Amino acid sequence: MAADEDYYKLLEVAKDAAAEDIKKAYRKKAIQYHPDKNPGNHAAEEMFKKVSEAYEVLSDADKKAAYDRYGHAAFKQGAGGARGPGGAGGFHSAEDIFSQVFGQGRQGGGGMGGIFEEFFGGGGGQEGGAQRGSDLRYDMELTLEEAAAGIEREITYRRPVECGNCTGSGAEPGSKKVSCPTCRGQGYVSVSRGFFNMRQNCPTCHGAGQKIEKPCKKCNGQGRVIDQSKLKVRVPAGVDSGMKLKSAGNGEAGAHGAPSGDLYIFLNVRDHELFQREEDDLHCEIPIKFTLAALGGEVHVPTLGGKVKLKVPAGTQSGTTFRLRGHGMPSLRGGSKGDQMVRVSIEVPTKMTSEQRKKLEEFATAGSDKDHPVSDSFFEKFRKFFE
Repeated sequence: MAADEDYYKLLEVAKDAAAEDIKKAYRKKAIQYHPDKNPGNHAAEEMFKKVSEAYEVLSDADKKAAYDRYGHAAFKQGAGGARGPGGAGGFHSAEDIFSQVFGQGRQGGGGMGGIFEEFFGGGGGQEGGAQRGSDLRYDMELTLEEAAAGIEREITYRRPVECGNCTGSGAEPGSKKVSCPTCRGQGYVSVSRGFFNMRQNCPTCHGAGQKIEKPCKKCNGQGRVIDQSKLKVRVPAGVDSGMKLKSAGNGEAGAHGAPSGDLYIFLNVRDHELFQREEDDLHCEIPIKFTLAALGGEVHVPTLGGKVKLKVPAGTQSGTTFRLRGHGMPSLRGGSKGDQMVRVSIEVPTKMTSEQRKKLEEFATAGSDKDHPVSDSFFEKFRKFFE
């Protein structure tokens, strides 16, 4: 980034802006310039990188303090040239920054914005001085049929992976590490705050006390590059929306050879046009002819496994629910399935021939008081209510 491009101006925030205001400003800019929304637009892609870099600095208290005091010079590597504000061991890709901001309180989505949405490990702990890679999130959408049967699906996503040229060290092959010229190998610098002198991590080496003599040309000394990864994911039968799968080691590569983070696959099962799900049971409603309800008989009912016959007793009332055992969703615990609950609604014809009407009128006049148990019960309650 050019030295005259002010981080605050890029995000359009004041220097005394609160952390939440900085995050909101970045969210707005990231949506505007994200590559998924601007395919093939190199200018937008470049702006996305710039606002992501600005957010990475201004969202970190130490980096922000160094930037406020020294400007862009705080992130220069001396003779080695400029590098990003993450420095050695602190690299974050544009996708990573986007993930941190957009991952709060969200469960759905699509495109790149829906793929990398949050860090579950927050950068992880330290191991041998190097930072563990962050965890990543991928959102997968399934049909109810796929959730019932279980599937294996190949997914594609972008993530930082270990640089093949330097094998994650960040150094050009054959080069070595030398003492950091900014902190003279101490790993920290002194910062004056009014009457107080404070020590903070060196903005150049980030506390390591060393810098790379010749940064890797492929990754610019970061030890990682953004690459597209493919992964086969097996989704077991019986999953439901809100569940997640973990793929260990398939998250962001760790800095300078540190362990990789994990990938979490969040599942969302689409609504079905016929069935509603309640845990392992399925519910559906089917219309039946009023003659079938009165006389009894059989009707074909749809299930996830195909059509089955349902016996309807004579005199079935509208709203009656029947249970089809074992026709629901498989249990994740294995060995059983839920049931399918079938609610019937009686369909009344809207058009009748004169002969049909005549026969129905004859039926109505020939009926006894005991022919209508539901309405008779209602009117009995109605009569008692007004006594």
